[in-house]
Amino acid sequence: MPLATAAPSSARPHSAEAVSEQLPAGTASQLANANRALWSATLGLMTAFMQTSAPAHRLLLAQRISRNFTTLAAQECFDADCRGRFDRLARRWAGTSQKYAADSQQAPTGVRGLLRLLF
Repeated sequence: MPLATAAPSSARPHSAEAVSEQLPAGTASQLANANRALWSATLGLMTAFMQTSAPAHRLLLAQRISRNFTTLAAQECFDADCRGRFDRLARRWAGTSQKYAADSQQAPTGVRGLLRLLF
């Protein structure tokens, strides 16, 4: 299926039409499909983040979500406004992961925490 010749500004931000014209048609379509899959996977990770209460799991999920948004922000198949939103989301999720990282590095308290330090 050939790509439409519409200008990227009039194309949907995640469509194959918005991909840079320097790429071969097959490659541009594959790149757009891969980015849609990454976006879907990131939404799944965000769902998993909200459904788990374990701080260690939330830390890993937030780090992965942030990396995914950073990757999406660098993709030319999305328009500039969409990439800017992905960049803001990447920074927001990085902050969330830093919060969980700081919580995991706090000194243990109570009897169990002291026993962990000793053994």
